[in-house]
Amino acid sequence: MDKAAVESVCARFETIYDPGLVDDPAQLMELLPEARALIVRNRTQVRGEVLAAARRLECVGRLGVGLDNIDVEACKARGVAVYPATGANDLSVAEYVMTAALALLRGAYSSSAAVADGAWPRQSLIGREASGKVMGLVGYGAIAREVAGRARAFGMEVIAFDPFLPEGDARWAGAKSVTLEGLLQLADVVSLHVPLTDKTRHIINAGTIARMKDDAILINAARGGVVDEAALADALNERRLGGTALDVFEVEPLTADAGERFKDLDNVILTPHIAGVTQESNVRVSSLIADTVIRHLDGKA
Repeated sequence: MDKAAVESVCARFETIYDPGLVDDPAQLMELLPEARALIVRNRTQVRGEVLAAARRLECVGRLGVGLDNIDVEACKARGVAVYPATGANDLSVAEYVMTAALALLRGAYSSSAAVADGAWPRQSLIGREASGKVMGLVGYGAIAREVAGRARAFGMEVIAFDPFLPEGDARWAGAKSVTLEGLLQLADVVSLHVPLTDKTRHIINAGTIARMKDDAILINAARGGVVDEAALADALNERRLGGTALDVFEVEPLTADAGERFKDLDNVILTPHIAGVTQESNVRVSSLIADTVIRHLDGKA
């Protein structure tokens, strides 16, 4: 959490700021009974015994937008407000998606060691341009719309699937609404922008991958669990996909055993749930949540 944001909370309320608490559940449980507010990122599970221990809890600030680590219904039942940092890291995720798409389409940016060793692998590194390709967005919320604008700037056609955005809604401007089936068949790059729910879990699986182009790029900077990682690794190994960028995983941190399936692939980018975290977005997210929590505790939310 950005230092200035932490200091703003400390100036108003007794505050314990310790990023290490996520890995020290016993200490966290000792501190919870007196807490009126809890500020977390994505690894702290705000549910079950954590909620039960936090008897005085009034609000939860989420340094990010995903809420799958928070039992929102249980919080609602207790009158505990949940505040995500909506909109504060949209730009960071959008830039991550576009960077990954461009890098995987071009395929030339992992050659530094070979070139430095005196190799000159030009023929094997002839990649593809983004211009003229189709960007397919599964989910067309705020982050996806930021991606759409950048994709169009690179000359891409944008299509999207979002059953919750009504046809004719002004937010569809700049993207063509299609079915999921149509998107998978048409897109050169498929980027996921959906929360993890019972309906979206493994929305990308062996069956849906089979409907995609053999050279398509898959990007998941949304939530781990929406992709069947074993099915994805099989497709990549068998060259039934052009590549993938994964910033989120079914189990986080990604274990060495789970990561082994991707280890020797040259068409994979793996990052540790960092797409939405840049120096700039961390300031925005931290400031938004600090201000929101302060207003809530002051009775002004």
